Amino acid sequence: MDTALQTGLLLMVLLQIKHLFADYFLQTPRMLSRRGVYLHLGRAEHALLHAILTFLSLMIIGAPLVFSSVIALIEWGVHFHIDWLKGRHAEARQYTPADAAYWRAFGTDQLAHHLTYVAIVWLWGSFTG
Repeated sequence: MDTALQTGLLLMVLLQIKHLFADYFLQTPRMLSRRGVYLHLGRAEHALLHAILTFLSLMIIGAPLVFSSVIALIEWGVHFHIDWLKGRHAEARQYTPADAAYWRAFGTDQLAHHLTYVAIVWLWGSFTG
């Protein structure tokens, strides 16, 4: 396996681990509240946590500071809006975990985040290739 592929896979693993921690272990009650409100400090903090951990993941694989900073800033905005769209959708329809539609919205939200990580790895590969 060549070095570029190894680095790309390592980056994907780091992004998956950071997603686990940022989405499931490190969220505060404020981050979890009022998900359908656009200008919400909790969602901004949650997206910032993701951006910081993405930045650190990129730095671990040796990405340049400017590249890592730009990607982290973009991910902050993308993550913020993915979560807002899901929150707005779920709150407007008053979904709860007992509803199948809640889980479809949850799964779609998670897919969007993970496709963001695929895009980050692709951008890293394009930048270094």
